[in-house]
Order: sequence, then C-alpha cells, then structure tokens
Amino acid sequence: MSQRTLVIASGNAGKLREFARLLDALPVTIEAQPEDLEVEETGTTFAANARLKACAVAAATGHWALADDSGLAVEALGGAPGVYSARYAPSDPERIERLLNALESRSDRAAHFSAALCIAAPDGRVLAEVEGRCPGRITTAPRGDQGFGYDPIFEVASTGLTFAEMSLEEKRCHGHRGRAFALLEPQLQQLLQQG
Repeated sequence: MSQRTLVIASGNAGKLREFARLLDALPVTIEAQPEDLEVEETGTTFAANARLKACAVAAATGHWALADDSGLAVEALGGAPGVYSARYAPSDPERIERLLNALESRSDRAAHFSAALCIAAPDGRVLAEVEGRCPGRITTAPRGDQGFGYDPIFEVASTGLTFAEMSLEEKRCHGHRGRAFALLEPQLQQLLQQG
C-alpha cells in the first residue's frame, strides 16, 4: 500500500490529535483542512453534516477527506443539543454550563454521543460512511481534565468515568468516535489497498 494524503475536515485541534492517533497504523499522511475553508453544516443529521464536510474538503484540497460530525443527545432535552452541539454556546465552558443549567432539576440524565464518519474523494464520491454511538449520562458537575467539549460532564455507561477522566486509549475503546472508527477502519484499509 502506498502512502496517501488524508485531509481531516476539521480545524479542531482536539479532533485532529484524536484522528492522528486513530490513523497511526495506516499508510496515510494526515493534513488539516485549509484554515480559510469554512463548510456550512446545514444537515439535519450527523451523517448528513459529515458528508457535506468530507465532500467540500475533498473538492477543495484534491485529496481524500475524512470528516466527522458528532455530538451529544440528551434524552430529557428531546435529543438536544444534537447536531447543534458545537453551536449550543460560544465556548466549551459555556456549553457545559448551559447544559447543566438545562438539566438542573431533572433526574433523567441519560444521554449518548454519536459520531458519523465519512470519507469522500475529490470527484464527489462518498467512499465510506459509518456511525458510532456511546451511551452514558450527564454528571451534575464537570470531572477530569482530559479531552474537550462535553467530555468533563459525560460519564460513559458502566465505567464510572467521564471522557475527561479517561486516557486516550480508554476513550478510543469506549468513545463514539473510536466505535465509529472501528467500523470505518476495515473499509479504509480496503480503499487504500485498491489505491
């Protein structure tokens, strides 16, 4: 298998690190999307937004692009923040505060993270699409200093730990992005072998 450039359709440094780690064993050179490229996320599902981003970044760069759209769905809030997870408030601390305030008097704190991954080619073809899910619950206060986004308030089912309390390896094993990547990896290996 020859080395192939794979552009990660994100400017989020945390996501870039996580994908670099996930893709470490594959014959790909990771690049971040161009800083001046903004893709409007107009999809109503995580999969639709991942597809939009992958296709736009692949077309703009001339390389295969891997995009993800992921977010948190809280049952007591009717699935919010959902596809608006990153836009729920201007910063991670404000998003966490808004979510905790919304759940303040609720006993049902069940939630799940979803991650949709899409690889697209520069000609607009979607090469692979998968979705991974991680069940858990929202804590009453942030815990841990690893990770990013909602990680400090999302306790992964049956672990007793928030994502922010886990090592990268634990997060890969339990996390929605890791679960989605486990589904994507064999498809990506096959695509790389085909050239």
